[in-house]
Amino acid sequence: MLKKYLIVFLISMVPLIELRGAIPYAVGFNLPLVPSYIVAVIGNMLPVPFIFLFGRKVLDWGKDKPLIGGFFSWCLEKGEKAGRKLEEKAGSGLYIALLLFVGIPIPGTGAWSGTLAASILNMDFRKSVIHVLLGVFLAGVIMLAASLGVFGAISLVK
Repeated sequence: MLKKYLIVFLISMVPLIELRGAIPYAVGFNLPLVPSYIVAVIGNMLPVPFIFLFGRKVLDWGKDKPLIGGFFSWCLEKGEKAGRKLEEKAGSGLYIALLLFVGIPIPGTGAWSGTLAASILNMDFRKSVIHVLLGVFLAGVIMLAASLGVFGAISLVK
């Protein structure tokens, strides 16, 4: 059982997969829901402060390196462009927009990308982490409900 919780924890730390993959894994293996949810949230949030504090610095450092420079520059440009667009649309609701960006589980959104965007936009660290955490809570609830629905339907078919 501990091994499966460790897998939930590690899956939730992987960029792009995050808690969106960890929760269905836990439900699929019939792990207890509350501990699985907590483990997935902790695993998803663990990289967040490091991404916020070092993400932009790593991209700035790598943007002129031979092999990675093009990709790093593209990430910075895309992040800044999207950030300006988001700031214009969200205005004073920028942190709510961050929460929803992280919390609505669609491809390309999540704690990793939301935190990196907050870092690129030079948003407040504390407020950003709190809103990313709230978004992770929301994404976890949505994924839990979706996973229970899918796996519940599969068990009815059996």
